[in-house]
Amino acid sequence: MARRNAEPRIAAHLGRPETPEETAARKAENSRNYRQSQSFKNLIFALVVSLAIVAVVYFIVPRGEVDNAPQPDVAEIASQVADQYERTVVTPDAPEGWTMNIAEIEPGSPSVWTINYNSIPDAGHAYIRFAQAFDADEVWAAQALRGTQPTGTVTIDGVEFTEYVVKDPSSTSNISYALGVQAGTDFVLLYGSASAEITAQLAEHVADDIAALQQEGATHE
Repeated sequence: MARRNAEPRIAAHLGRPETPEETAARKAENSRNYRQSQSFKNLIFALVVSLAIVAVVYFIVPRGEVDNAPQPDVAEIASQVADQYERTVVTPDAPEGWTMNIAEIEPGSPSVWTINYNSIPDAGHAYIRFAQAFDADEVWAAQALRGTQPTGTVTIDGVEFTEYVVKDPSSTSNISYALGVQAGTDFVLLYGSASAEITAQLAEHVADDIAALQQEGATHE
């Protein structure tokens, strides 16, 4: 007895049987969706494994506090500079808590003994640079301050400093205030982005050394 061939299945979304082309397209789409689903699952699995490895490394590898970079040995460097240039070099006794990142001689005309204080309590990101320019005067100071002219004077611990207030710090590498003084044959300049009050603190700590240089210069005149 011969069997009757089954009629093609009616596709609900079409309201009629699928054509061979539509059937092939549907199967291809299902296959593509399946592969994409598997790829996404594999991606999630790989991400979880990566995070697990990072966690293991984080908790297993020993970690220690990063040491701060050592500060320059100002006294030692100053001694070498004094011997090399055969002159008295100021070694500031900075206020408590101040730290520095530079203590060096800048060769040139004039050569300048420089100390940069880059961390000052209660001063935010402000800095102050101490500079002793050898055989220099206020002309050098004006050059260092990009042409800024004196705005007055202030006496600190018996030493009269010339005061410089910079109106546009953006034109002077962020320098906003400075104190300068002739110290014998040298010119000492305290300058940076710190306030007048904080700059005066450093001036107090170098006033005696400056007075000694002034006296030394007067003796040799």
